[in-house]
Amino acid sequence: MPDATVANLTIREDEAAHFGKLAAEWWDPKGSSAMLHRLNPVRLKFIRRAIDMHWASDVEARKPLSGKSALDVGCGAGLLSEPLARLGADVTGVDAAPENIAAASAHAEGAGLDIRYMAGELAAQDIGTFDLVTAMEVLEHVADKRAFMRELAARLAPDGLMILSTPNRTPQSRVLMVGAAEAVGLIPRGTHDWNDFLTPEELRDLLSGAGLTMGEPEGIAFSPVKGLHLSGDLSLNYIVTARRA
Repeated sequence: MPDATVANLTIREDEAAHFGKLAAEWWDPKGSSAMLHRLNPVRLKFIRRAIDMHWASDVEARKPLSGKSALDVGCGAGLLSEPLARLGADVTGVDAAPENIAAASAHAEGAGLDIRYMAGELAAQDIGTFDLVTAMEVLEHVADKRAFMRELAARLAPDGLMILSTPNRTPQSRVLMVGAAEAVGLIPRGTHDWNDFLTPEELRDLLSGAGLTMGEPEGIAFSPVKGLHLSGDLSLNYIVTARRA
């Protein structure tokens, strides 16, 4: 399930509307975004480790992003933006759906967090560059993926770190993420088009075309015992870092 539907010049209006309708439930861990609430701690584990490695942070530090800026592209209602702020970052969130931005702003205010949120196309935002750029479950909802990746790269500071996650286009993801998960209501119906999923090789090519080098992907897998967890199994979903080549 995505956190967003931001595209570069080609936002899919139907998808923006789809996720905008979910805005009111975004922060309900038992609502339509329940899967995101389960996914978020797994992503944050990867993000924290990547931050510590990239900037040689103290692994015990509570705010390893102190003094750094972060851009959360496709921020939804702020499920990732808020933890990034708590890690010390000066956070900006961008999303295609105005309803999501309204929900994100209200929730951040209630939590006492100073996060700048903006609605609309990333290319239209005059926001400069950032030390950390994230786009979680976004690429599969972007019409012009190469243009979008170039725009992401343009927002990354010279020594910055980018972190992306996206479903893999495999038979397993078609059956479990599009078929079973949407059928039983774990993910809202109409969330995914399997043909828009990206393999790691395709993502590596997109990043290379934008002047970025992709790190080793790590899978986000599911098992009845562990639930969602980081894994060497890339068949459903995966998360990667990227840096300037």
